[in-house]
Amino acid sequence: MLTTNQSAPDFDAIDEVGHPLRLADFLGKKNVVLYFYPKDDTPGCTIQANQFSALIEEFNQLDTVVIGVSKDSCASHQAFIDKFSLKVRLMSDDSGKVCEDYGVWQEKEKNGVKKMGIVRSTFIINQQGLLTSVEYDVAAEGHAQRVLDFIRHSGPR
Repeated sequence: MLTTNQSAPDFDAIDEVGHPLRLADFLGKKNVVLYFYPKDDTPGCTIQANQFSALIEEFNQLDTVVIGVSKDSCASHQAFIDKFSLKVRLMSDDSGKVCEDYGVWQEKEKNGVKKMGIVRSTFIINQQGLLTSVEYDVAAEGHAQRVLDFIRHSGPR
């Protein structure tokens, strides 16, 4: 698992419309919030995406880009965005490489059944590509506001 003050793993994936997303594209320009979530259009994931979307203008004012990441397809991401009028970009990590690199692909247990899945996690990356915040196993409700507050109070990047 990752820790603060280490270099963020680079990523090379695509967003909901098939545009390439690479960490290098954002370095020196913005803070990057990568939030990993299990599945499009499920209760907790919808809460989290809606809350990040509701705060997107405030993130923009802080020169921060917000990207949600799951293993869902681009088509699934676009349907999720359309259904809820989401304002965040969604990265399709269908290969699972980004999830592996960030340590969010873990064994989970539900109702006594163990299986691999994405652990809801958030990473804040500064202009130098360093992790300034690493949170694994976060609760969806209120998380976007906590991330925004962290960025507001951590000063210039």
